[in-house]
Amino acid sequence: MSFSRNLLSGKRNYLWGLILLLFLSATYVTVSMTGSDDFDIARREVLLRRIGDELLTQSGDSKSRVLPVKKIAENEYQISFENELTFQPDSLVNTTRRLLAKDPLASDYVVNVLNYSNSSIAYGYAISNDERNDIIACRGRVQPKGHYLVNIKFKPAPIDTAKNGYIFGSLSILAFVGFIFFRSVKPRKAEPGNHNTGILTFGSVLFDVQERQLVINKSTIGLTDTEARLLLIFALSPNQVIARSRLQKEIWEDEGVIVGRSLDMFISKLRKKLEPDPNINVVVIRGKGYKLEISA
Repeated sequence: MSFSRNLLSGKRNYLWGLILLLFLSATYVTVSMTGSDDFDIARREVLLRRIGDELLTQSGDSKSRVLPVKKIAENEYQISFENELTFQPDSLVNTTRRLLAKDPLASDYVVNVLNYSNSSIAYGYAISNDERNDIIACRGRVQPKGHYLVNIKFKPAPIDTAKNGYIFGSLSILAFVGFIFFRSVKPRKAEPGNHNTGILTFGSVLFDVQERQLVINKSTIGLTDTEARLLLIFALSPNQVIARSRLQKEIWEDEGVIVGRSLDMFISKLRKKLEPDPNINVVVIRGKGYKLEISA
């Protein structure tokens, strides 16, 4: 029947709408996370260059350059210098702790100062979000002038609270939008009072709901408003028993009046108008209700 095809089309549109919304949601969250990560990484690299700049200044060098910061591994960066320098461990520890406190993802990290010539470790320490877990030694010994590399390795961390809240907030908004969207695309069951259902076919009968007309064997038969509403209920559930109480409620109760014999009268009128198709009839199911019976 046309109605079945329309319902199938509605379900298909609903499914495509669901897939589209899920795709947009995933894309939105991914882009949001990526954009935030890119910003945090760029900010971190600026802070690392600032550490290099302060080390040079503390060494008495105000002219040579800090070379571009390199990302040498996941969560690990390298600061290198144009010229040789000297450093005091206390100053290096305080500088990294002060500047990296501005990096929301840098709660725990390890710093190793390497000799450029052989990559041996000249000095190293570990900083933790909990200062009781810091590992710092030889703080007061000034290191000789040399060509050094500073490697800083950050502890991988789960999504921080701010980002977590941002993502969940975004998903909450998307969930709300999705709810509204699904309500708009979800196929709705046609109601008896809705005459915009279209054209239904069953057997050789073509039922134009909006125009309240039947076309049977090229003959057009008009229906009253009540007959059309009654037939629509049957047509949406062919070969299924419809309770008498439901028919009375949906057809007459909304108008504030229920007349027991009125239903029987309209059923009789419908039977007469459907007579041109011998394979269709409205039959009584004793003790249960009525059924639009469509023979193969």
